[in-house]
Amino acid sequence: MIVALCLLLPVAAAAWLALCHRRPNLREAVSLAAAAGLFACVASLSGEVLRGGRPALVLGEIFPGLPVAFVLEPLGLMFALIASGLWFVSIVYSIGYLRGNGERHQTRFFACFALAIAAAIGVAFAGNLLTLYLFYEALTLVTWPLVTHHGDDAARRGGRVYLGLLVASSMLFLLPAMAITWWLGGTLDFTPGGILGGKVSGGAAAGLVALYAFGIGKAALMPLHRWLPAAMVAPTPVSALLHAVAVVKAGVFSIVKVVVYVFGLDFEPAAFAWLPWVAGFTILAASVVALRADNLKRRLAYSTVSQLSYVVLAAALLAPLSIVGAALHIAAHAVGKITLFFAAGAVYTAARKTLVSELDGLGRRMPWTFAAFGIGALSMIGLPPAAGFVSKWFMVSGAIEAQHWMALAVIAASTLLNAGYFLPIVYRAFFRPAGGEMHGEAPWTMVAALVFTAALTVAMFFWADLPLALARSLA
Repeated sequence: MIVALCLLLPVAAAAWLALCHRRPNLREAVSLAAAAGLFACVASLSGEVLRGGRPALVLGEIFPGLPVAFVLEPLGLMFALIASGLWFVSIVYSIGYLRGNGERHQTRFFACFALAIAAAIGVAFAGNLLTLYLFYEALTLVTWPLVTHHGDDAARRGGRVYLGLLVASSMLFLLPAMAITWWLGGTLDFTPGGILGGKVSGGAAAGLVALYAFGIGKAALMPLHRWLPAAMVAPTPVSALLHAVAVVKAGVFSIVKVVVYVFGLDFEPAAFAWLPWVAGFTILAASVVALRADNLKRRLAYSTVSQLSYVVLAAALLAPLSIVGAALHIAAHAVGKITLFFAAGAVYTAARKTLVSELDGLGRRMPWTFAAFGIGALSMIGLPPAAGFVSKWFMVSGAIEAQHWMALAVIAASTLLNAGYFLPIVYRAFFRPAGGEMHGEAPWTMVAALVFTAALTVAMFFWADLPLALARSLA
């Protein structure tokens, strides 16, 4: 019953929101109530999952032996808690952003946001590859109107790249991978220990890993990453949705899920031997692009490309500690990166600044915003007291456990690069002389949201019991 309610609540909210276009206060109240209700429903399932239970729901079979089924396990619970919890915070932020910038089509924005959360919950609860694929594709489709929200030429171009790359990669690579898995394993159900152990090996196994890795385009492995910076034409709350709440998290979540439940941690290591190199290249190359980017959102976008490949790299090592690190980094990156995008949107709303070179002295005029940005930056770099330190610690431990020294070197080098493109922003904001007109903070709802996510980033460093318990249950 609760599983069904979690899936239906955001869909019902979207339908109700569509009827509230003439009553903005009611529209926003409905959004907040739906988000709070969804988080409460998901959280109520935590105890059962931690005790080893697996709440389930089967809607029916599309093809014989291929049902649309939902089974909640630890990784799915973590993703669902992230999506539902950050939905509420994103609504609080979006109220200030959309009104502060006079954005049009606000009802459509909130309705599509709700549908995106519904699709993300479907991905999180998916009990088999077919169900995951259906909601994965739905997530692409319902976020496209958000990417093209402004309706200008730049938005349409960004939307074409976004839709084209994500749909093409899933149809050309992910669908064949699923068909091969069905043919070899006789099932698409997520199975503890994996479906494919002993059923495929050698070059065929490596090829199947490649189909999954590049078919899950939302994980943004190079060269299939261009959709992500292209989508930066969207309003900042949409960027936060794409980078922290739903879309990219659906990508790396799916990668980890496939590694653990389709291949299994005891699968032939040679089949994954190439993947850490591709992920490592993506981490470093995206970091170099971010280092040179003056546009703040572009810098954050390429930071996301890099950070996602940390999860892919850790999962590909097939070591229990690295799997724990991969799962934890999904949560740590979510709260840290949404803080950074919230801060970028606050700077644009209050000061109309979009370039890093324009941020001199803004920290003294917007202290809450840039203090929160600094905390988010610490998390991305992987320094205490921020959540990113915990996940990176487990990834480093997993690389040592697997004796994968290249992965260890990539993590070390990328940490320095992360510091190289984040710390100068904080330095500029607080220690360079200010210029231009005087102004204060962004609307209070935006500041409250970004301060909350920054505090959550610190809280996950000191009190990581729940995400750590879920990650360890997974491994």
